[in-house]
Amino acid sequence: MNEQATSRPDAPFSGSPSSEVLLTAEVFDGEPGCIAQARALADRFLARLVAEWLAVLGEHTRSDLMLAVSELITNADRYSHGPYLLELEGDARRISVTVYDSSTALPVLYSPDPARLGGHGMEIVVALCDRVTAERVPVGKRIRAEFMLST
Repeated sequence: MNEQATSRPDAPFSGSPSSEVLLTAEVFDGEPGCIAQARALADRFLARLVAEWLAVLGEHTRSDLMLAVSELITNADRYSHGPYLLELEGDARRISVTVYDSSTALPVLYSPDPARLGGHGMEIVVALCDRVTAERVPVGKRIRAEFMLST
């Protein structure tokens, strides 16, 4: 991905998010179990979004979002030198999963190749989400995966 990269530019996107959203975030330091903790945070977030915002999750939304969280946290853990932040934001129409880490190197999106060992994380995230962006920020980089929900 380049300086700022976006996947699926033809995908519908509703523009800037509403100021009223459910938001949760947690910092992880790479200790064993952090990926499971990130997934648990995402699971609690989805439960609250359904209960409090009456969000309608599609048949695969929960599993797709959990896999995206796993892949993004794994990448942050593997490629950054320091703590990283997982931020989950959503309302009844959309959910975004954002990971900030200290590395300024943007992810590489390889062409699909089942014979390649490794390097499939971003390929998976792009396939699961409606939109993925990656950009450098003052602390390193930010990767955001967005899911549009049924209304």
